[in-house]
Amino acid sequence: MNPPFTIRDGKAAGSPPSHEVIISGAGPVGLFLACELALAKCSVLILEKAENPHSPFKQLPFGMRGLSAPTLEALDRRGLLEELEGPERAQAAPSAQEPPPRRQAGHFAGIPFHFSHIDPSQWGQRLPGATDTHRMSEMAELESVLVRRAEALGVEIRRGLAVTDIDPTGDGVTVRCGELAFQGKWLVGCDGSRSVVRKAGGFEFAGTEPEFTGYSAQLDLADPEQLGPGRQLTSTGLYFQSQAGYLVMLEFDGGAAHRAEPATLEHVQEVLRRVSNTGVTIRALHAVTTWTDRARQATSYRNGRVLLAGDAAHIHAPLGGQGLNLGLGDAMNLGWKLAATVRGEAPEGLLDSYFSERHPVGAQVLDWSRAQVAIMKPDPEARALNAIIRDLMDTRDGATYFAGRVWGIFTHYDLRSSGHPLAGRSVPNFEFEDGARMGGLMHDGLGILLDFEGDASLQTWAAGYGGRIRYLTGRVKEAMGLSAVLIRPDGTIAWAADREPDGSELQEAAAHWFKTKSI
Repeated sequence: MNPPFTIRDGKAAGSPPSHEVIISGAGPVGLFLACELALAKCSVLILEKAENPHSPFKQLPFGMRGLSAPTLEALDRRGLLEELEGPERAQAAPSAQEPPPRRQAGHFAGIPFHFSHIDPSQWGQRLPGATDTHRMSEMAELESVLVRRAEALGVEIRRGLAVTDIDPTGDGVTVRCGELAFQGKWLVGCDGSRSVVRKAGGFEFAGTEPEFTGYSAQLDLADPEQLGPGRQLTSTGLYFQSQAGYLVMLEFDGGAAHRAEPATLEHVQEVLRRVSNTGVTIRALHAVTTWTDRARQATSYRNGRVLLAGDAAHIHAPLGGQGLNLGLGDAMNLGWKLAATVRGEAPEGLLDSYFSERHPVGAQVLDWSRAQVAIMKPDPEARALNAIIRDLMDTRDGATYFAGRVWGIFTHYDLRSSGHPLAGRSVPNFEFEDGARMGGLMHDGLGILLDFEGDASLQTWAAGYGGRIRYLTGRVKEAMGLSAVLIRPDGTIAWAADREPDGSELQEAAAHWFKTKSI
């Protein structure tokens, strides 16, 4: 490992280390992106400002996050899903106030939808036995799995180094951490909502200001019986007890208290009394963090050789756990495209498709978050909307729709030029006659031409891509009427044929995503 060089009086002492990609931020998004790049044989350095990766807010119960269908599919396609604990871990138990058949499956703005109402047959592209639609996972556990994979692939992770400035040049980026500097060909900011990379890189961050300050606190209450169980929407805000000693609160103060000053026991108690309309007393405050529903998104995800992903590219209220999934989706989409660009194997415009595909997905999530806030406000108009949404979610079609949105079932990219309705959607987890599944055959991160009919001409065609597209043939239990499918490395269907494949259509679709190579 090359040592970093030191900046003294504006001059560099020593030789700058060079990496193909530097990532700022060792959270799940930065780690997953690093794994994708390293899988494609790129040299990657991660710089993380925190010396200790552990935080009480990454542990139970605040550290629990719902992983959506696209995230679970992505992890499965890289052999990471099996390393996480089983899907029922920490699954929310049925409420004591509800009969067991109405087990809560999720929520929108705190309004529950139930498993008994969800009709998966309305999600046509998902096969029986496919990857789970959702799963609860602990942040600390997910990060541990990703760290192990990244290090096994040769990723260098350096902690306790906060990026302070960047200096892009024509063919690279110098990244400064105080007096230390590192040289990379590309830089990706995965450094969170207050991203230094975003600010130093000159990105516009447009959006809306907050309505509330949120609090997540670990505390001891002298008189917990004063608070109601579960989510409690009050005349002044909302509070939620997930379990004894852990509390979430929202106060609609326009975000004024967020990081204005450290949240003290006295301040948290005042807020809790206002929000709960009780005289409840906090005996001890062990940990607290604040957050808001500020919703902003970068108007571009790339500026030269600097890119953004995750919370650095978009922020919103952490309602329903959408942020982690959105960021991991960024990483899966960007990784193979940036790797192909680094290797000189990218068709023209490939890297630009990262923004054109992911920005609309991010914009939808921001609006989804804003909609939740709008019906959580403590005013008559919001209460009326809340009641209507509650009625809709208590129907079969309503619950199925909301579950599909929350779990990412409807996520897809607009690839209408390919001419097939499955193009731009996640490839189904086909099960082959030998028991193998599609997700388990994608661990190498290559593109795949999946041929259900054993067409020799398709095998010859795939060979023209020099190993970047792997030809795979075999019978599956349910082919959905397809004869062949071209799959991008991120698992997105780039082209599909229902009948005898049209070679010109296949070639046209492949030209957008893969560069040919003479054989």
